[in-house]
Amino acid sequence: MLADAAMREFGTVNLVFNNAGVGSGGLVWENSDKDWEWVLGANLWGVVHGVRIFTPLMLAAAQKDPSYEGHIVNTASMAGLLNALNMGVYNASKAAMVLLSETLYHDLSLVTEQIHCSVLCPYFVPTGISKSGRNRPGDLANTGAPTRSQLIAQANSDKAVGSGKLTVADIGKMVFDAIEKDGFFIYSNPHALVGRQTRMEDSLQQRTSSDPFVGKPELRAKLKAALAG
Repeated sequence: MLADAAMREFGTVNLVFNNAGVGSGGLVWENSDKDWEWVLGANLWGVVHGVRIFTPLMLAAAQKDPSYEGHIVNTASMAGLLNALNMGVYNASKAAMVLLSETLYHDLSLVTEQIHCSVLCPYFVPTGISKSGRNRPGDLANTGAPTRSQLIAQANSDKAVGSGKLTVADIGKMVFDAIEKDGFFIYSNPHALVGRQTRMEDSLQQRTSSDPFVGKPELRAKLKAALAG
């Protein structure tokens, strides 16, 4: 177990990065139960297990040493704050992670001042996540061919992730800066928060959920045309 190995090697754990992610897109009703199991298993349950296993170890260290400081960083995504179309499974997994992280932050504050947490919500970063299917377990593989919407989602993901301007190193610096300042939300691209604000206003004013493409109608038209074949 990773926790056992970390404790043997270092004696204690101060920083935990729950950073696992896979993606599966397409129209939400076209995703199979195996799609859901795979994505939630990595994106949500991976973080759940990290929190469940490492937090007690960190709390024990804090009890033993008044000078101990710990920090947990959960990697979510801007997808967990927005409502991007044709990405329902991924969006749901990341939205759950954001709320889990918020709750963890406040739960920790009830019992300790020595351990804090943050949630990282990156936008598009050129990593290998768009190719995460290469690591999909065989027992969670779909037997049928991907649908049109799933092929479109994969192509869009490849393009968007590959076009990201910030590097993994850039994001890493943001994370450590946030840890030092005890910041909770970590955004790689704050300009994307316009959509988050609109969603919150929709909720508060009981409006129908706004079109994510309201500022770029050409993207909606392109997606609709592609889905229509």
